[in-house]
Parts: sequence; structure tokens; C-alpha cells
Amino acid sequence: MTPQTASPRLWGDHPASRLDGLRRTWLSQPGALTAGLRALGEVRLFVRREAVAALPRIWAAEAGLRPGTAVWWREILMTIDGSPCVQACSFTPWPASLGAWKAMRGLGGRPLADILYQDARIRRSAFRFGRLRARQADSPWAVPRAGCMIEARHSVFTRQGAPLLVAEYFLPAFWSLAARPGATGPRRRFPRCECGSPVRPA
Repeated sequence: MTPQTASPRLWGDHPASRLDGLRRTWLSQPGALTAGLRALGEVRLFVRREAVAALPRIWAAEAGLRPGTAVWWREILMTIDGSPCVQACSFTPWPASLGAWKAMRGLGGRPLADILYQDARIRRSAFRFGRLRARQADSPWAVPRAGCMIEARHSVFTRQGAPLLVAEYFLPAFWSLAARPGATGPRRRFPRCECGSPVRPA
């Protein structure tokens, strides 16, 4: 996954109307995705890439930044019971990765949720939704074959005026696990910060 291959051609304000209820529910679920995934099985997180990158135009527009802005880019893969289920990328302007969002650089194998829901000053935007097809050239996608459709969403967290965009990609194996008989669906509530204030989409 790179900034060039990780974005759908278009992002929209709503999940596609053709999606079934299971997909629409998971894609629209607020709060920490990691907590919802843990209800489906054992979750493990693997850091796949951390590097400085230049934003292409589409990502810059979604984050409210200028094209070509240097950002700190982080990509992870989450598995459930050993199956690759969710890939995610996040980025913030390079100066912010040394300032407002410096904790992002010290996460290691921990999820971003560890820093996003502990500060009542952090604000989150509404979700934006998209989908893309994993092509043969997109080998970083953890999918069983080329041509798989991947549902995606992203939102922007803001702290001290600095944006941190987080995009999550639901891989085909995820939907199989989520549809298993007895699988627990996402809870439609906001997780709470230690301070007692919910982090809500703007």
C-alpha cells in the first residue's frame, strides 16, 4: 500500500446504497474499530510500513492539506484468528508527527486507538466512504487474489489544529468472519475517554 494505491478514485459521505446491512453497519460504526474486531476473535496488529511520504492530490483534499505535503505515513495490518481482515493507513503532516501527534511515532505494535480516545480535546470528523479493487500491481494488499473489492472508510482527527487522517480497509476475509453464525456485531455507541467525555464525529 502506498499513498497512490491506497485511495479509491472517489470518496463519498455515505456507504454505497447497494451494500448489505452487515457492511453498512460495520462501515458506519463510530469509535475504536479495534474494540469491535476483538468481539470477533483474537486480534493481532502488524506494522507494515512507517515512512515519510508526499501526499497525492486526492489525499491532500481529504485531509485539507496541499498536494505534495510531506507526511508521516503509517500502515498496519490486523488479523483475526490469523486471517488478514483489516488494513489501515494513517498520516499527519511531518511537523505534527514531531509535535501534536508525536505519540503516533511511538506506538509500535499498538493500535492508534490507544492515543485517540484518551484526550477530550481531540475532535473527529464524519466518515467518508469508498471502495477499490486490489489489482495485481497492488501486492501490499493482503487479499487472496487480484480483483478483490475492498470497502474503505476514513475520518480525520484533529488535535491542536493538526489533522491525523485514519483510513481503514475491510478485506474479504473480514466479511466472512463477521457473517459467521453467532458473530457479535459492532456496538452502536461511542467509547469513552478516561476523562469521561465521548469522542464524537463532528
